[in-house]
Amino acid sequence: MSVSEMALKFGITAALALLCAGPIAAQDTSVVAEVGGVPVTMSDLEQEESAKLLAAHYTYYQSETRALNELIDKRLIEQQAKRENLTVEQLLDREVNSKVKDATEDQMRVYYEGLEVDQPYETVRGKIVEKIRQLRTDKARAAYVATLRAKTTVYIALAPPKVNVDTQDAQMLGPEKAPVTLVEFADYECPYCQKVAADLRRLKTDMGDKLSFTYKDFPLSMHARAEKAAEATRCASKQGKFWELHDEIFRSKGLDVDQLKAEARTLKLNGDDFDKCLDSGEEAAVVDKDRREGARLGITGTPAFFINGHFLSGALDYATLRQVVEQQLAAQPQSVANAGSK
Repeated sequence: MSVSEMALKFGITAALALLCAGPIAAQDTSVVAEVGGVPVTMSDLEQEESAKLLAAHYTYYQSETRALNELIDKRLIEQQAKRENLTVEQLLDREVNSKVKDATEDQMRVYYEGLEVDQPYETVRGKIVEKIRQLRTDKARAAYVATLRAKTTVYIALAPPKVNVDTQDAQMLGPEKAPVTLVEFADYECPYCQKVAADLRRLKTDMGDKLSFTYKDFPLSMHARAEKAAEATRCASKQGKFWELHDEIFRSKGLDVDQLKAEARTLKLNGDDFDKCLDSGEEAAVVDKDRREGARLGITGTPAFFINGHFLSGALDYATLRQVVEQQLAAQPQSVANAGSK
């Protein structure tokens, strides 16, 4: 189950702030080693060796998320059974098992053909019956739990792993002191980055001044045109139009140098200055600085996100991104969370 399936209803309460004390707490100053009498804290380890640890922490977080999701489902069913003075088994028999129908003979034969096994149909028929029944039961159970979730407020305090990200001199949209900061490391040629770009624009619009958005370049070696596209936006920033070219590249997917130059002119940049900047590679060092920062953090692919420092990876959908943003807002004192909207 993906992280996006964890998108649940959120509310802002003191209870959530208390629940969030673990993952959103201050730096861990517990001592994990001493070198020549000088202590090494857990924060030192997490920050200085993040390249070796972040991916492992994120994998563990994903496992925790799946386990938490299953526990939430279990709790919802137990609570509903208690409200109706039924056992869990009685409730599931009524709402799930009774609604599951066995596959027809034709359906089972179609399923059998897709298995590509050497055993004859008659030999495996019983297993096919059980498999299809289990698949349908799981689907019916998931649908029932979805109805319970729709009418129950569920608060999620579990947060992704957290590191400090250097945003000095980075390209930023939104208030510098917004309660939530979202940093994206991306590659203009990456199809997943292209896909999520529209969701990020929507998120920024919907959250307003409560969210600031920072873009960092992480062109991948497999994408031959990503480097120049990144340099092009940096050249555009010299003329005050970084975000305009950034958005246009993700929209048009025009990554060839000639296309980049044409897009610069469409945005009414000074063409000669832009061409000189792009052709000379004078912004390559700036792009490489972002890439080295990403590598230090342990990023190996794009897009990668840090929401108030909490790491998320992959082509996440709007619901998942908004979920974590709202989680971070909910975990803060209301005076802080509301500051961005004033």
